[in-house]
Order: sequence, then C-alpha cells, then structure tokens
Amino acid sequence: MPYNGFTDMEAAQKQSTAAPATQPAEPLYLENTLLRVFGVLFCHDPKSARKRTGTIAVNRGVKEKNVAVRLDAEYGQPGPFAHKVAMAIIRKQSGFGRPAQQQISFSQRELVRLTGRTSWGGRQSEQLALALKQIHYTHILAHFKTADRFVEHDFNVFNEIILERRASHTDPIVACTIVLATPIIQSLNDRHFTCLNHALMQQLGTISQALYMRLFFHFSTQFDGHHRDRITFRKRYDDVCAEWLGGLKVLKHKSKIIDEQLGVHLSQLVKVGFLASYNIAPAERRDGFVLSFRPGATFFSDYQRFYANRAQGEIQFKFHEDSQEIGEPHRVAYLFAEKRTGQKRDSVPYVSSKDVATAKALLTLVPMAGISDFLDYAFSEAAKTRFDLQTLGGVKQYLNGYLEARQRRSAALAAEAARQDEDREAKLQLEYVCFRRDETNRLFKTLPAEERAAIEALARTTTAPKSRHNTYMVETLLKLQRTQITAERHAHRLTSFEHWRAQRSF
Repeated sequence: MPYNGFTDMEAAQKQSTAAPATQPAEPLYLENTLLRVFGVLFCHDPKSARKRTGTIAVNRGVKEKNVAVRLDAEYGQPGPFAHKVAMAIIRKQSGFGRPAQQQISFSQRELVRLTGRTSWGGRQSEQLALALKQIHYTHILAHFKTADRFVEHDFNVFNEIILERRASHTDPIVACTIVLATPIIQSLNDRHFTCLNHALMQQLGTISQALYMRLFFHFSTQFDGHHRDRITFRKRYDDVCAEWLGGLKVLKHKSKIIDEQLGVHLSQLVKVGFLASYNIAPAERRDGFVLSFRPGATFFSDYQRFYANRAQGEIQFKFHEDSQEIGEPHRVAYLFAEKRTGQKRDSVPYVSSKDVATAKALLTLVPMAGISDFLDYAFSEAAKTRFDLQTLGGVKQYLNGYLEARQRRSAALAAEAARQDEDREAKLQLEYVCFRRDETNRLFKTLPAEERAAIEALARTTTAPKSRHNTYMVETLLKLQRTQITAERHAHRLTSFEHWRAQRSF
C-alpha cells in the first residue's frame, strides 16, 4: 500500500508533480552487483575516506549470495572524487555497446573533462592517480552458492590501470587505460544491468548520484508501466548511510539530517524532477528514522526512454567500435617494461609518451597478437651483443630481422602445412582403395551365379601369371582381376570417393 506520511516537505515539493523540462538522456549501463557494491565502496566524506580500512558487507544476512568489500590498508576507502571518476569510466564503456568492452582508454582532453577540471597539472594528475589506485586496490569478495557447493570469487573492479606520463614519474598523466573485471563484463553481456541517465547525474553531487542510482533501481523494480501513484520506497536512514552512502555518519536528529546532511541532496533530486516527494519520519520498531520516497516525472520519462515498455534484458546498446589508439599502445609499452624489468604489471608505475608513440608505430607493422613474440625476439637478439634495451625505441633495430624471420617461418609453416595436407590426402586415397576393394568383393558375392561365373571366366582369360607353378600368385592376380572387372561393370553401385570422405567427417 502507498505510504501516506508525506506531509512535512510537500509544500516545498509541489513543483515536482508537474512534468519537468525536457532532460537530455545519456544512457549509462551499471551492472547490478556493481550498483550495490558502489553503495559501500565510496565514502562521501573525504576526510574520513583515507582513514577507513577493513571489510564491509554489501548484503548482510544473505548466506547464499554474500558480497563484501575489503578496503586497502594503504589507500583507504575511495572518496567522492573516486566515485566521480568511476562513473565517468562506466559512462564511456556504456557507449561502446555490446559485447561490453573490457578495456577503456582516455586521452588527456578526456581526463580533464571527466575530472571536471578546467586545467591539468601535477596536482590534478595525482588526484586522478590516487582515485584510480583506491578503486584498483579495493577487493570485491563474492560468495555464491551454485548447486551443492559455494564458489568464492576475489576480484578488483579495475583489474588493471595503465598510466602514460610524458617522460618521468613526476610528469602529469597524459593518457590512461582501465581494464574492468571479467565478472562485471560477463554480467553486462548477460544483460544484468540497470540503465541510468548520466546527463542527469552530471547535474548532481556525488551523494545525490548515489541516492539516485539506488532509488532508480528500486523504483524500476516496482513500476509496471501503469500505476504510478502506487510506487513508494522506504528504507531506514542508518541503512541508507551504511549501504548506499559508504558509511556516512549517522546523525541523531531529524533537523540535522535535513539541514546539515541529506536535505540539500534530496531537494536536488526533487528539483530535477526525479523525486516527487520524500519524508523523514521516526522508525516504529526501534530508534532512528525511516526515509520514504516517491518517484517524480523525470523517473517515469527516463524509464520510458530507456526501457520502452520492454523487459530490462531487452534494452539494446548502441554499437560502435573503439579506435584502440590509446589502449593497445599502452599495453605494448607496459609489456616491454614487464619483459625488460622482470616485474609484474602492477609494479610498473607508468610508461612514457615516447614509448607509447613507438608502440603505435610498431603496431602498424606487427599486430597486437604478435607483439609479445617480437619483443622476445628483440631481447634475444640484444642479448647476443650484450646490448641493454632501456627504451622501446631500441627494439626498432630488430624489426626488419624479425619480419624477415617471420616471413621465413610463415613460408616454412605453409610448406609444412601443404606437405601434411598432401600426406593426409594420399592416406585417404589409400584408405579409400581398400574400402572400395572390400565393397566390390561384397558386391560380387551378391551377384547372380551366371554373372559371377562370367566375371570369373573373363578374369582367368586376362590373367597371365609369370609362373603357372606359383599358385599363390595366380590366385592373388585372379582376385585382383575379378575385383577390377566387377568395379567396372557396377561402378554406379559403389560409393564414390567424395561421398565416402563426407561420411567419414561425421
């Protein structure tokens, strides 16, 4: 039943009952488990974020589907800026369509835009690096019951972070590539996502964004396309702080909640038309407060645009391809650093713009799939002359030799493949001869007695053994001649080579 306690704020919220001005729509596809994880992952109090460590339960009390977030002791809990960065990355990924792209790259111009900065320097760059590391080093611990066993999965939302700096570790980031976790990509491809309006989210603060994401999800699960006035969602205030807002401090007084904490953010959601109204009332069963929400015209407008009266899983992504002008060169430069230093990728802090430019040039001649092989060749050749490869540019001297060696290897592989094809064909032909002989002999036995006698007589007249005293040879040649005559006379009743080969393939 609808909740009827919306009295305190109704006077200030009447404007939300009318249809809002037309809002731009930019669909953002947020995977459903990630939607819940984001609620506890990001702390919206920047002063407290760096101090927090430990493990936070996402869905407390659920035994068969348990998800938790383990914060990193060094970097603490991701803060408001990290939330902003994460949403910008998810938004760009949403534009790539299906299948979901795992690798998302950003140029410097995009970095300025996604961080909301008007300039780009060392301070802004390091804020971005910290935000990315905070998310990367936070672990998601998922326990799911499948059939008769529990499966545990430990992963990072950002599986890899690749940073490009101009020349040294103190230079600002000029580009970056983010690799999203495989479970998230699989779930997106299985269409387990909630569609949100990123254009609307950009008008909101991070707390308002967090409230919007969870409320849109809960409203959409209740809406049947018709009974708008029946949709109401209620949740305890302390649970909202813990599960939606990353452990935001729980205040004891309603006036403080409204004036000093959530009031401005809820009013912002009313102003943009997403909420029709909200209320904060004392809880009935224990101390604390309960928040109640009703959706506004903007929710219904976006629901119609994004879901179009279809099931959530039927929403279609827009298709277009990433140019890979940043991502693949980054991976090449990082791979060179790994092979040169022997360190794992996480231990490589950045790659230089010079190495990235070299990587772009290399990719025009060597495909990404062959880069690892080429780098192994270059390091092997360099070791023969004790040349210490320090930059990716140093491998270019080995490119011609590698390409020639690759061409020779390709020619040799092609020749070997052709020889093997010939051998297989010859073997097949031999097997078919044996099959045809056996089939002809079986056919001979089914012929009328008069025809068998005629074939036997003809076979004897055409057989001229070298020695009439060699009985074995006479009999062998007689059988061969008989088989040949039978095959010539009844060729239409025998299996052709093509038909025989086709039957073998099944």
